[in-house]
Amino acid sequence: MTPHEPPGRTPTLIAVGHGSRDPRAAATLRLLVDRVRELRPGLDVRLAHIELNAPPLPDALVPGAVLVPLLLAPGHHVKHDLPAAAALAPGARVADPLGPHPLLVEALADRLAEAGWAAADGASRATGVVLAAAGSRDPESGATVRTIAGRLSERLGGVPVIPAYASAAAPTVPDAVRALAARGRHRVAVASCFTAPGLFAGRAAAHAPWIASAPLGAHPALARLVLHRYERALSRTPRPELAAAAR
Repeated sequence: MTPHEPPGRTPTLIAVGHGSRDPRAAATLRLLVDRVRELRPGLDVRLAHIELNAPPLPDALVPGAVLVPLLLAPGHHVKHDLPAAAALAPGARVADPLGPHPLLVEALADRLAEAGWAAADGASRATGVVLAAAGSRDPESGATVRTIAGRLSERLGGVPVIPAYASAAAPTVPDAVRALAARGRHRVAVASCFTAPGLFAGRAAAHAPWIASAPLGAHPALARLVLHRYERALSRTPRPELAAAAR
């Protein structure tokens, strides 16, 4: 860990991914971080992971850094693991997760369009969407995913969008597909509410009766959202230890 950043230096942005055994996950997040760097030349932007992939978050920490979770809803990692890691670096802080936000909805809608969703599908009584997310026992996480689903529904012209989860919460993707079918919605798309490929994203896509969108990855809107979360975190009142260091 670097002991100190030079006075007046713009705080480092550390994009924090979950980590996955799927080699495509880390590669995808590296592309996202590259796109963030392109948007803000000169900003020190680093990628770190909570588990499974290198570099681990403690190795990427520097004082005053802003940790931006590449996670779409609050949960144990955002509320516990990341603050614990930030406490290891003086003045470091944790930004909000990526959802809910209009830029996230933009990326979800674009990925669906890339998979074959057309504007007319939003007006069809046969179509529906399952918003597939990782899942968490944290009720705030579920509320966030439901908000994302509602906003995606509006973006797609009012088509029903049901949130579903790969673990720790209900309904599952197959259950959500059946719920839409019971309403006469047999042409069901699965919208991947994941930042990168992996086990959960693959399982969710496999249950799509019609089309499944790709994970959000290095979508331009997601890169802009990472910077937005970074800037919003910087606008908050600095922690006492950071303010003391700045004097």
